[in-house]
Amino acid sequence: MSERSFQPAEPNLTSSGAAQTAWHEQAAEATRKQFGREVFVRAVVEVSNFCRENCAYCGMRRDNRQLARYRARHDQLAELLVHHRPPAVTDVNIQAGEDPLAVREVVLPLIQTLRRETSLGISVCLGTLPRDLYAELRAAGASIYIIKFECADPVKYERLEAPGTLHERVSHIRLLAESGWNVSSGFIVGLPDDTPATRVANLRLADSLPLMGCSVSPFIPGEATPLADHPAANADWTLNCMAALRLMRPGWIIPAVSALNLAERDGYRHGLRAGANLVTMNLTPAGLREDYVIYKRDRFIMTEERVLRAIAAEGLVPSPRGLADFLQSKRSLARPSLVTSARETLAATS
Repeated sequence: MSERSFQPAEPNLTSSGAAQTAWHEQAAEATRKQFGREVFVRAVVEVSNFCRENCAYCGMRRDNRQLARYRARHDQLAELLVHHRPPAVTDVNIQAGEDPLAVREVVLPLIQTLRRETSLGISVCLGTLPRDLYAELRAAGASIYIIKFECADPVKYERLEAPGTLHERVSHIRLLAESGWNVSSGFIVGLPDDTPATRVANLRLADSLPLMGCSVSPFIPGEATPLADHPAANADWTLNCMAALRLMRPGWIIPAVSALNLAERDGYRHGLRAGANLVTMNLTPAGLREDYVIYKRDRFIMTEERVLRAIAAEGLVPSPRGLADFLQSKRSLARPSLVTSARETLAATS
């Protein structure tokens, strides 16, 4: 199946029962064709829960005065990741609220340490930043930037108080890709006024962007947010969108997000069945991660044991090759063909 060979329609996103099982099996088959039975395994460390934004769906919004704010120490995280990370981990994602101070004081030194002392691939999820700070992060050794657009409707985006405007967010996604980053994005299913049509719009926006991957997260109502009383997303909506992403873009990296386990029992495993090929275990130190509240304090923490058990239960295996290394090799293979194509175009017009 070639890239962009499939375009989702509303009936795909509302399927259930036997039709849904067949749909997910098709997505899983496309995943295996591209990646075999290997699943990328990364760790996440959540370095700060300070956030300058006020997103209506996030518990770390700046108006949440009930939250104890923290910034992790560089030495604490470096010791953990350099000397005590689980052997299956090949990559690390450094994540925070929108906190430029933490980027400079914690994230940049941590990336430099990891680049110097480990072979880990490094992803960052730090929100919208100035162009020069993106460049510093990349120069330090990070190669993957995760920046989610959350929803494809600019009016809803503004109503949800998501960062900046949707146009600005998409512009930053394009800027990062043009600057040499591998960019992953994502959206939330089940926000207010969610319909099959809005899910199709989310998928089509993702398809139009210069991404190497995309996540789909089920909406979970967060304590101390304006959406605390809004119902949680139907897990099937999320899983169907994941399957659609896989069939749209067979070569993309699609994570199974931990919130799937809050949406339904064994949701994480169901995500692997619906086309996910990346899993993440949480290595944020105890005493900090309890206050990294995207949704609510009752998080489902994906520990090493839970991650490896889910992979094995689905007949899959951890990839010995890191995600960052895989993407770099993929880029290197693509470059000669791009050069050849440019030469052919030049010859045809001369």
